[in-house]
Amino acid sequence: MGPHMMMPSDGHDVKGAKVQRGSLRRAWVFAAPYKKQIAAFLMAILLSALIALAPPLLFRGILDHAIPDQNRGLITTLACVLVLAALIDALLAIVQRWYSSTIGEGLIYDLRVALFDKVQRMPIAFFTRTQTGALISRLNNDVIGAQTAVTSTLGSVVSNVVVLITTLGAMLALEWRLTLLSLVVLPLFILPAKRVGLKLGVIARRQMELNAEMNTQMSERFNVSGAMLVKLFGRKEREVANFSARAAGVRDTGIRSAIYGRVFFVALGLVGALGAAAIYGVGAHQVVSGDISAGTLVAMAAFVQRIYQPLTGLTNARIEVITAFVSFDRVFEVLDAPVSIFDKPGAYDLVDPRGEIIFDNVTFRYPPGASVSIASLEAAGVMQGADPDVDVLQNVSFTVPAGKTVALVGASGSGKTTTAMLTARLYDVTSGAVRIDGHDVRDLTGDSLHDAIGVVSQDPHLFHESIESNLRYAQPNATDAELVIACQAARIHEAIASLPDGYRTVVGERGYRLSGGEKQRLAIARLLLRNPAVMILDEATSHLDNENEALVQEALESALFDRTALVIAHRLSTIRDADLIVVLDQGRVVEQGTHAELIAKEGFYASQVRAGGSFGLESDVF
Repeated sequence: MGPHMMMPSDGHDVKGAKVQRGSLRRAWVFAAPYKKQIAAFLMAILLSALIALAPPLLFRGILDHAIPDQNRGLITTLACVLVLAALIDALLAIVQRWYSSTIGEGLIYDLRVALFDKVQRMPIAFFTRTQTGALISRLNNDVIGAQTAVTSTLGSVVSNVVVLITTLGAMLALEWRLTLLSLVVLPLFILPAKRVGLKLGVIARRQMELNAEMNTQMSERFNVSGAMLVKLFGRKEREVANFSARAAGVRDTGIRSAIYGRVFFVALGLVGALGAAAIYGVGAHQVVSGDISAGTLVAMAAFVQRIYQPLTGLTNARIEVITAFVSFDRVFEVLDAPVSIFDKPGAYDLVDPRGEIIFDNVTFRYPPGASVSIASLEAAGVMQGADPDVDVLQNVSFTVPAGKTVALVGASGSGKTTTAMLTARLYDVTSGAVRIDGHDVRDLTGDSLHDAIGVVSQDPHLFHESIESNLRYAQPNATDAELVIACQAARIHEAIASLPDGYRTVVGERGYRLSGGEKQRLAIARLLLRNPAVMILDEATSHLDNENEALVQEALESALFDRTALVIAHRLSTIRDADLIVVLDQGRVVEQGTHAELIAKEGFYASQVRAGGSFGLESDVF
């Protein structure tokens, strides 16, 4: 088998499984572009099996004809043919490997790109429910497992069938009685071999499970957040003990696999020896009796060694085929996942956006898990459709005029962030409509909508790359001068310039090498490069010290100039200056107006502010 051969990560998927015709048809869709290479691969296998018949038959000719006739020319000719057969066999082996690697690596590429493209098109709800490690496993282990279904498994089954048929055909043509005799001992081997094969499969799947657990622990503990948590709680010894237990499991199953494998091959050798002994013992008597020639006996003894291994392989072929196609099914499971947010037919671009936002009687509830996620990719115990079946927003209506700033205010869970996500169409409304410049966001192309909207969150994400690479994620063609201008406007240029590597400084995983304020300002600079018409600020200044907050506020003033802004904030100083304040409570708009108007109303907003800010507001104006 090829170097990529791996078992599916979930051993339970194989138990009782069958290869469905639908899976075969869909697998062929991916394999079809390589049908010529597959045909050449199988032809090379057939030719190799036929060439392998030559040496025993040539030895027979040497023993039965060339030596008794003292024909030196025939001996030389047959010896040269043996060398030629060996050279052709070696060449065919290289050809097989070339075709199998071309097909296999091509399939891996096609499946990975298809999966990555599909995952990129999945709604944000998919990522909130999915285990990242399980998803990555689909792009690695299961893609490789699917590839083996077409190359290693297909090649192995075809090779075993061809070798078995050609070898048995040659043996029957030479001496049918000895052929039947060689098959008598097969039950002594095939039945135990099947049990050993099943056991090896169980052990291999257990190894995969233990390796997955070990890898999960490493991936969670080796990132900055995980490492910090372990150190702060002083759990190093416990982590080492847990890892040691899992590693010991991998070690022990590895030993068991090695022993079972050795027993398997020792048994194969013993049966082969028994078969050869039977052939030589009975065949020698036939030679003495004159029933067969010595050359025929030697050829039969050589052939008998070739029939046991393919028979064993075919005994376990069903398990191998099902195991390989389980991986295909798991790949198809992702490719078939529902995409709930997509450009509908006739969607058009948002051209020259002004930035007016209208929420028109919007009601929203989170979609059930079955419509946005895949059960097998969710954490154990998570039920499909576990989201509460309630309206998160109810009949929400307000308008953000182009170029104005609207603050969303409310207690935790009131629907502020959900409102922001609906504006960027990370979710679709359940009823009503969200409009940008009068266009329903569902009628617009996703790319043009996202080009028009920029978001600065409480914890902006940075990739583990250089500062300039993170900035150019917004505008890949931005010049160095444009990077500097954006960073100066975001009040971060001087901090970057003071670093030894400047803009080539690698920020670390999630930007951990930068302070919270520096990350926020870098995120603002990134959006300035994109130059969106609408800015959404989701608690962008919370949890910052006074100095950093002042710098971020300066950066935001620059970023928001002549742009529409939807602001979710805690500080009254931020909210007070908004052109409009929309107060949300349990998913409903309870009040809207300016700060002065809402205070004068002596309503819900005013009572909450004077009560100490149970919105979570920080009363920095008093």
